[in-house]
Amino acid sequence: MNIQSILSDKIKQAMILAGADQSCDALVRQSGKPQFGDYQANGIMAAAKKLGLNPREFAQKVLDNLQLSDIAEKLEIAGPGFINIFLNPTWLATEISAALSHKNLGIQATNKQTVVIDYSSPNVAKEMHVGHLRSTIIGDAVARTLEFLGHNVIRANHVGDWGTQFGMLIAYLEKMQNEHASEMELQDLEAFYREAKKHYDEDEVFAEKARNYVVKLQSGDEYCRAMWKRLVDITMQQNQHNYDRLNVTLTEKDVMGESLYNPMLPSIVEDLKKQGLAVENDGALVVYLDEFKNKDGDPMGVIVQKKDGGFLYTTTDIAAAKYRYETLKANRVLVFSDTRQSQHMQQAWLITRKAGYVPDSFSLEHKNFGMMLGKDGKPFKTRTGGTVKLADLLDEAIERATVLINEKNTNLSNDEKEAVIEAVGIGAVKYADLSKNRTTDYVFDWDNMLSFEGNTAPYMQYAYTRIRSIFNKTNINSTALLAAPLTIKDDKERTLAIKLLQFEEAVQTVGKEGTPHVLCAYLYELAGIFSSFYEHCPILNAEDEAVKLSRLKLALLTEKTLKQGLELLGIKTVEKM
Repeated sequence: MNIQSILSDKIKQAMILAGADQSCDALVRQSGKPQFGDYQANGIMAAAKKLGLNPREFAQKVLDNLQLSDIAEKLEIAGPGFINIFLNPTWLATEISAALSHKNLGIQATNKQTVVIDYSSPNVAKEMHVGHLRSTIIGDAVARTLEFLGHNVIRANHVGDWGTQFGMLIAYLEKMQNEHASEMELQDLEAFYREAKKHYDEDEVFAEKARNYVVKLQSGDEYCRAMWKRLVDITMQQNQHNYDRLNVTLTEKDVMGESLYNPMLPSIVEDLKKQGLAVENDGALVVYLDEFKNKDGDPMGVIVQKKDGGFLYTTTDIAAAKYRYETLKANRVLVFSDTRQSQHMQQAWLITRKAGYVPDSFSLEHKNFGMMLGKDGKPFKTRTGGTVKLADLLDEAIERATVLINEKNTNLSNDEKEAVIEAVGIGAVKYADLSKNRTTDYVFDWDNMLSFEGNTAPYMQYAYTRIRSIFNKTNINSTALLAAPLTIKDDKERTLAIKLLQFEEAVQTVGKEGTPHVLCAYLYELAGIFSSFYEHCPILNAEDEAVKLSRLKLALLTEKTLKQGLELLGIKTVEKM
């Protein structure tokens, strides 16, 4: 149920009947204050100005043509021409009951698309670190949300699995195998990479072998491909452990590394040359873009092939866009990577469009994000200034959650306590990130994220278990509850009902904009509104059975909405805390 969308469509129709053109926009928004209704239509003034009419007079014409009697109990013109909309409690009750009996809480898929979501993107032979956290969990929340909305989502883990460093890594893997290195030694990817680099820098015989292996790998040599595959497999096994701990939906089937596009690169560069887009400059092939200027004001040159014949990330990203359109048949691509890559992505996609590899209707969207900072306002590091490994961060989250939960006087079994610790610890790290606008930097603060107060995972998880406890105290049959009539009389009931029906608006925004913080803000507001409702409207001690069942239905939809919303964010709930 997208109230905003329904009202927008109906008011736009009335505006057109009142004389506005087809391109008019009702600009329906949720009201900030209850005295201005539940929703406001703010597009009247702009349409009236176009028509040369008095906005309030035009607003009255719109009302004369508006069919909203079933949805709204009152409509009023306010200020210079706003239309305030007060929703009908009977209609709200009907929609709440419908949402309760629908498997997706009343949300029905429309305009289904195939969407490729490019996220996480770790590098082979390197451990995942905190720099991978935002891409991984924001991308996953959006992937879950778009699937929930009925879209066909293709997860693309654009792993860094190609490049000149692989000659060095293959040569060192060979050396370790010849020396019968244990599996444990191979699992320490940081040490493995460091030692490979050391040998490359200090041993010329090793370096020569490494350079030869690069050429062999790139020409398809079976031995080098097998060694390369082993490096990829070892890395992705470790990454999968992180994904599983993070409750992220990526699997080995979603790996679409840089190597996938490698066979496409020579023909793409050849085609760019043939089209006159790529020209030679000092042995390299460069595409000059008028849309981007260098510091002298000249068109910026983007290299697509180096003078030694090597390709660049830009070339790979052109190929990736082409592949996702032609082979995966996608309508839309979302790439989650940090803000520093914005210009690079814009340039790669501009070349893709200029070359005619994708049509204008194919949506290429860079969903950039800010940095994770320490309390000192600098990029988040270890105490010694090193990069924080993702696995270490998750270990610390569990340790801190263990202390936190042990301090609470709980009647949980050991298994229940373990589930709570894991849900709270991992959930806290994810929610702290997801609840911030992705385009901004944010400060990583253990104390804030593990608090049971404020917009945090522990608060949201506790809000859910509180509602569960209400139902644990009743023996009401769920079928009987769903069949019971719902009536909305109290203001607190009304406010809760409206907020519950706004769930789809929040979810649609996440799917459209790639902004999970909108869903976090919605869930936090819902939890607060339910708390106020619970304090003022007795449920189990209601004045009669009909009121009790009616309020239980509101509580049930709140419980389901909180659980579903947290699930879309990839955050676990528990039945008891």
